[in-house]
Amino acid sequence: MNFCSSVYGRGLVVVLLLVLLVVSCKHRSADEFVTIKDPVIALTHVRVIDGTGAAARDDQTIIIEGGRISAIGPTSGTPIPQSATIHDLSGRTAIPGLVGMHDHLFYSTDRGKRDVVATKSFAPLYLASGVTTIRTTGAGSLSAEQALKRSIETGELAGPKIHLTSPYINHGVNETLTSEQVTSKINEWADEGVTSFKVYTMISRAELGYVIDAAHKQGLKVTGHLCAVGFVEAAQIGIDNLEHGLAVDTEFFSGKKADQCPNQSDFLPELARIDVTSPAVQTMIKELVSHHVAVTSTLAIFEGFNEDKFQLDPRMKSVLSDDAYADCLSELAVAKDHSSWWRVWEMTLHKEMQFEREFAKAGGLLMSGVDPTGWGGVIAGFGDQRGVELLVQAGFTPEEAIRIATLNGATFLGEEKGIGSLATGKQADIVIIRGNPSTNIADIRKVELVFKDGVGYDSAKLIESVHGMVGTN
Repeated sequence: MNFCSSVYGRGLVVVLLLVLLVVSCKHRSADEFVTIKDPVIALTHVRVIDGTGAAARDDQTIIIEGGRISAIGPTSGTPIPQSATIHDLSGRTAIPGLVGMHDHLFYSTDRGKRDVVATKSFAPLYLASGVTTIRTTGAGSLSAEQALKRSIETGELAGPKIHLTSPYINHGVNETLTSEQVTSKINEWADEGVTSFKVYTMISRAELGYVIDAAHKQGLKVTGHLCAVGFVEAAQIGIDNLEHGLAVDTEFFSGKKADQCPNQSDFLPELARIDVTSPAVQTMIKELVSHHVAVTSTLAIFEGFNEDKFQLDPRMKSVLSDDAYADCLSELAVAKDHSSWWRVWEMTLHKEMQFEREFAKAGGLLMSGVDPTGWGGVIAGFGDQRGVELLVQAGFTPEEAIRIATLNGATFLGEEKGIGSLATGKQADIVIIRGNPSTNIADIRKVELVFKDGVGYDSAKLIESVHGMVGTN
């Protein structure tokens, strides 16, 4: 068996072509979108939501020097260096840069039938939306994503800081992965800069163990969108992170068989009716917490599966290609004929929201990401923002939801000392929002300026630069 071919569970068809596409395309330099790049910057009279979950603080001043926050406090008591360039941000709110923990660099189009490389459009969209750090959580084309990461780090392109995840580790029918195959590939990817590994639905308990052992020997982590393996089993084997949450955990399905992934049409209706407060689910939550397994919330993509009620983000019309936008409208039109199935997804979304509240209440590390897959109705950046809004709908306060989308992800990545919250000494990854998300979480869409390492990028210009590009090859 060719192991490489088995791991591209959602892989793009011709990797070499995609790499050449990324290299050959004419990109606009990152500097074209920079509006603030001064040695010392003072952001005055700004409301601060610091990412710790604490209440918003009004009329604050943030001093940025050398790409870091050198001071933060009340405007009335925070000295401003004489050399500072001062920006009055009255009526604005500063939050930490979002840390997207399931933020792919490919997009599903043709109503979910085709995945296309999206490095050239998604990188600016993530940054424009306030996402300053991403974990790719399953590469479509690892070579293309490595090239993008290098281009961003050299300043050639505008985009977020990227933590590379492996291609999907999975297998086909009547195939198995051996320990030797897994170890060899994990070591190869680690040498290429991959910092986490993504297992997918068909992986068995034994195979999951091979991946975890090999990754942990490298000091790296494993996450998974599981199906054949249940959450409790995965936690006991040693997985570090689970994607999506309860909505993909098949262990409660009455027909579940060991190491087999049941059809979604069979298990999801049962899951939609599950009692999240039941002893069985609560025991699963306790297992995850006791084994320090983080969960990534992807509420935006689940909302998209409730198609008969789903509303496309109006901003998508300008950034999607004409064909991709037409595909989305076509999918929504067809969805009206399948209302009974979308009712199942509506119930599942509510159960997932309840699970995430229960998991966080029990002390679990809940993070968030967009997962721009499905049928094309959710895209980079805009979907990250929608995920925060949905966390508030799920019952978290705006400040708690922002922490989930910032500091919690940074903590999992081991970068909480540098990013994830606004505090003296931390990197100046700061999102400036017109309005007050602490009273109206929808204001999180009103991003004006995004600082990454103290350099301020114009959000509107970044979005304009990808007009009509999402969904093209």
